[in-house]
This record gives sequence, C-alpha cells and structure tokens, in this order.
Amino acid sequence: MILKTSIMIGAVACAISAQAQQNGDSIADYQSFSKYRIGGYGEMVSAFKDYGTNRFYGGSDGTRKVNRNTISIPRLVVAGDYKFTDKWILGVEVEFEAGGTGNAVEIENTENGEYETEIEKGGEVAIEQFHITRLITPAFNVRVGHFVIPVGQNNAHHEPLNFFGTVRPEGETSIIPNTWHETGLEFFGQFGKGYASFTYQAMIVAGLNANGFDRNNWAQGGKQGYFEEDNFTSPAYVARLDYKGVPGLRLGLSYYFCNNIGSNSDKTNQYTDKFPLRIYNVEAQYKNKWIEARANWLKGSLTNSHILSAKNGKQSNKSPYSRITPIAHEAVAYGGELGVKVRGIINNANFPNIIPFCRYEYYNPQEDVTGMYVADNRLKTSMWVAGVNWRVLPNLVVKADYTTRSIGSGKYNSENEFAVGLAWAGWFTRN
Repeated sequence: MILKTSIMIGAVACAISAQAQQNGDSIADYQSFSKYRIGGYGEMVSAFKDYGTNRFYGGSDGTRKVNRNTISIPRLVVAGDYKFTDKWILGVEVEFEAGGTGNAVEIENTENGEYETEIEKGGEVAIEQFHITRLITPAFNVRVGHFVIPVGQNNAHHEPLNFFGTVRPEGETSIIPNTWHETGLEFFGQFGKGYASFTYQAMIVAGLNANGFDRNNWAQGGKQGYFEEDNFTSPAYVARLDYKGVPGLRLGLSYYFCNNIGSNSDKTNQYTDKFPLRIYNVEAQYKNKWIEARANWLKGSLTNSHILSAKNGKQSNKSPYSRITPIAHEAVAYGGELGVKVRGIINNANFPNIIPFCRYEYYNPQEDVTGMYVADNRLKTSMWVAGVNWRVLPNLVVKADYTTRSIGSGKYNSENEFAVGLAWAGWFTRN
C-alpha cells in the first residue's frame, strides 16, 4: 500500500557546468566543449509520511501521528555555458523550484517602513548562476557575477547524482542556505600534480542578512534577494580547498566569514550591534569499483546571537521573515553515507547497476544557545536513511529510501517516511 500511494510519478533533471565550476575543476571542464553547451538537472519525489506538518504545535509529544502523502518537483534547473573566446566564458543557470514563481516584497517607507508582500505562487524562479569567467593560467583564474557558494557538501555537489537519497541530506539544508548562490568576485585554480594535486576557490560576495536568522533554521533564511539590490556593506569572504591527489578520493575544506551580518539587514539603524558570522566545513568522498562513500561536518558560530534574538523577535509581522527565536550561538550538522556497488562486487558488467546504501545524520540549529534563552530539544535531530539507487543509465537514477528520525534524543515522537524518486543529469547539446 505504501509503495502504491508513494510511487514516484516522474522526474526531469539536467546537468550543468556548475559541478565543475563549484569544485574548482572548470579549467579542464571547459575543454570538453568548443563553443557552447546546454543542460540542466532536476528531480521529482513522492513520499508516504506518518507525521504531521508542525513539530512545535503537535502536542507535548512533538509531531502528531498523521498518515499523509506528498508529491513534488523540488527543482528543475536549466543552464549553459558560452565561449566568447577560449579565455572569456559566460555561464548561466536558472532554477525553477517547487514549480512556482516566488513572491514580491517591498518596504513601504511612506507607511513607517512596513513590509508589503504579494504572494504570486508558491515556489521560486531564481538566477542561480550568471557569471563571466576569465581563464588565465591553470593556477589562477577570475570569475565575476553570481555563483554558488561552495560551503558544505550539499552546496558544492548539489546535483541529484551526487547523493543517494531521494532528497538532499537534511543536516546542511536545515541550518544554511540550500544551493547557496551570491553575487561577487571569485578567484580559482589548481596546483600540484600526482599525489599533491589541489584545487582552490576564494570569493568576496554579498553577506547574509541578519533579519533572516531564526530558531528553526539558523542561517538558512539569511540569504539576501527579496529586493532589487543586495546590501554589500559587510561582504562575506569564502575559501575552499580540495585535495584530489588519490584516485577516487576528494577531501574538502571550506570557510565562510562575514564581519557583521547586521550591516546587511533591511533596516540597518535597528541593528547597531555587531554580529560576526563564521561557518566551517570538512567533507570527504571516496569512490572505487565496489563502494561509494561520503562524509561531512559543518559548524556555524554567530557572535551576539542573544542580542539578535531580541531584535528579530520584534520584527514587523508583515515582514517576510519568521521572527521565531531564540537564535543559537552555534549550529551543527554532520553525517555520512555508504553505498555498495553490487555490479562491482559480483564483477558482472551486465548486472543492473544497483547500489544499496545507508546514511546517518545529526543536526541541531540550536546546538548552543547563549544569554537567558533555552534551547528547544525538538530541533535536535538524529536520523537514519536506508535505501537503494538503481542507476539505469550513467545520467539517470531511480531512488527509493526509508527514513526514521529521532527527535530530542528520543524524547518526542519519531518521524518515519518512505519515498521514491527519479532524477536525471546531463547535457542536452554541445558544440
């Protein structure tokens, strides 16, 4: 019955230059086409769930036990690259998220600075990437425009073939922006060779907005973009280094720093204190003929979070932000997944490419709360996911998995779901 009610209806997905660009591989990747390429990626997922929609108002035990089914198109992305010359390259990526067109928000200064929001349709259409790249040498190149911030495993490797689950790993997406993209300047390149091979990225981009931080998702809602212009008063500095000297192995380090997210708020006169933000990430991936494994650890730290909690709790009820506090001083997410390649184990190239997998995650957007505030244990989540991927083609995968979450170290009702999905990633055409 679960299979029948949860069956996936279909999926469209497309692959892009983004993976290579985000990994710092773009020099070699750009050599794979002579003038242009067009592609994209996307997913569709259906799930059967045994829990309600609100963990905080479901009762003293947490989420109410309710059987419900969902079906969605989390995202459809269309993208491409165009070479003006071999050295000057345009990259574009547009995301259609949840099939919607987003919303419009304005600050009415003639009405004491009140927010006015017009919801046109759920979901979002957004420019995820739009940049010009100047290739100089393998060790040093420049990109300017709008691009993905490579902090965390999800952001750096977010295409659906880069993770086993029917949805992206929850930990990172619960505490920082998901497919995080900002406008700014990037330097990237590669150095070394053999066992001493590295790639790097260094960025100066628009920083996060203090208004969007909240109790449930920490920095996830802090990305700017509600208005025509982003505040650049306190830019963010991003650095990433990847080691790729061993075949099949990737080790990555990334760091994000914004000196004062309050300077990027909508109404800076209300955020006169200083709120430095730091995010640290370590991740790894290893692939060979028999297994595919990934692990990730991410931690964020926000100075004066207790002061920001008091300010955000008093935002206008017409604002597009949640106003739910307290905001934590520290948030954390970590986890790992392991898949076993059955085809490689039995050493039969004609056998279907089936990969059973298991994933564990822990995340808490209120890992450490300061001041007079108390953390809410309903945000403390440990979860296991077990399932299978069937890679029908190199760029087409069918997924199925079962998820169980332990909330507040088991103090509250667990949450369970079964989901199925289909995703595809590839280029449509290139020249």
